Amino acid sequence: MRSDVGPIFGIFLTFQRWADRLAEWTGAVAKWVVLPTVAVGFVSVVLRYTGQLMGRRLTNNAIIEAQWYLYSIIFLVGFAYVLKHQINVRVDFWYANQPVTRKAWIDFIGNIISLIPFAIIGIWVSFPQAIQSIRVWEQSPDADGLPRGPIKLLLAIAFVLLLIQALSEQIRMYAVITGRGHLVEVEAPKEHIRIE
Repeated sequence: MRSDVGPIFGIFLTFQRWADRLAEWTGAVAKWVVLPTVAVGFVSVVLRYTGQLMGRRLTNNAIIEAQWYLYSIIFLVGFAYVLKHQINVRVDFWYANQPVTRKAWIDFIGNIISLIPFAIIGIWVSFPQAIQSIRVWEQSPDADGLPRGPIKLLLAIAFVLLLIQALSEQIRMYAVITGRGHLVEVEAPKEHIRIE
C-alpha cells in the first residue's frame, strides 16, 4: 500500500473501486433490458392494432404492465451508473466553470445535504412497503395485471445501489479535495447532457 494512502483510506479506496464496478455491472444490465423493453412494446402495439382491425382484443394488461416494469428496471437499475458517469441532468451554468477542487467541494457538500439523505429516506420508505407487498403477494388492480411486490422490491434495491454509489462518489471527491485525486478515476460530465 502506498504511503500517501494510509490503511483506513486504503479501505475506502477498495470500497470505492468495488462500488464503481457494481455500478458498471448494473449499467450493463440496464442497457440489456432495453432490448426486451422495445420488443414487448413492439408486440403490444402490433397486437393492439391487429386486434382493432379484427374487432377483437388481442392484448391484455399483463403485456402493458410488463412494458412499464421493464422500463422501470432500466431506470432504477441505472441510477448508480448514471451517478458514476455524471450523466445526470445538471443545471451547471455556474458549476461548469469552476476548478476541479471547487467542483469536488460542491459535489461533496451537495451529496451530504441532499443525495445521501434522499437515498436513505428512499430505503427507509420503500423496503417496508416492498416486504409487505411481497408478503401478501399484492396484485395489480387491473385485470390480468402483474404482481406489484417484485417492482417495489426493485425500487428499494435501486435506492441501496444509489446510496452505495453516492458513498463511492464521496470517497472520490474527498480524494480530489485532499490532493489525492490521482488515486481515483474522476469522470467528467458528458457534454450532451448539460442544461444551461
